[in-house]
Amino acid sequence: MMDKKFYFIVNTHSKTGGAAAQWSELESRLRELNIDYEAFITQYVHHATTIAEELTASGELINLVVCGGDGTVNEVLNGIKDLSKVVFGHIPLGSANDFARGLQMTGEPVEILDRILKSESVEAYDIGLVEWAGGSRRFAISAGAGIDAAVCREALTSKLKTFLNKFKLGSATYGLLTVKNLFTAPFVEGTITFPDGRELTLRKIIFGAAMNFPCEGGGVPMAPHADARDGKLSLCLAADMPKIVCLFKFPKLLAAKHEDINGFYIVNLEWFKITFDKPMVVHADGEDCGDLSEVVFRCLKKALMMPKL
Repeated sequence: MMDKKFYFIVNTHSKTGGAAAQWSELESRLRELNIDYEAFITQYVHHATTIAEELTASGELINLVVCGGDGTVNEVLNGIKDLSKVVFGHIPLGSANDFARGLQMTGEPVEILDRILKSESVEAYDIGLVEWAGGSRRFAISAGAGIDAAVCREALTSKLKTFLNKFKLGSATYGLLTVKNLFTAPFVEGTITFPDGRELTLRKIIFGAAMNFPCEGGGVPMAPHADARDGKLSLCLAADMPKIVCLFKFPKLLAAKHEDINGFYIVNLEWFKITFDKPMVVHADGEDCGDLSEVVFRCLKKALMMPKL
């Protein structure tokens, strides 16, 4: 442990600033253990991406630890030059923490830090890639189009999320905004293209999500059996049902009992393409990718090396 150097990218603004006190505790622990480390505090949106680019520019193997929420994880993932040259640690300091939930990470931040520092081996996890004409973005948890993406866009600037974070209820933001957007977002028609060339055209698409882990949006189990080590993404799609019906089925979605409901489709695939008849909001781990008409979702198999905790 003592001969390793660790680089920390820290978002003290996570959880509406609540992460700052947690980072202070973590840094005290690092000093107590006399760990060789450097810490970089993010100052603005996408600063974590710039920091990650600079830290990985040399191509040397480094131990990188991301302290923040799911958005910070995504920013760092998209700044790393070569994923094979990074051992990617994570200490969850956000409000949703779906990445940590998917990893079944437990314990207080200082306990997780201790396990990272002591780890002597790594585990490989899949991540995802969403591609569109002229761009692409990696994602750790999920990417998607439709209502879930519209909710993510609104949550980025939501005063409701800021308010709920004060009571440690920030993850409830996504559920409340989903109900709102269900009645304001337009229906679209779309075609899913599968790896074997088959196509499926659906009307009244509400959302289409590519899940690497089971949950997004603060614990919503969109794809209850998604596994970030099986080399596939789980396509979770809701279509061909009235919005009011979808609203009444929402509790079953929250309880992970939606897989056999007509209108919900879940299938595991290495990649798939969705083409919409009009532009839809697209997100990657809650980060806004824009309004797009055609997107491809791919699984990058075992691309992320993490300390075995």
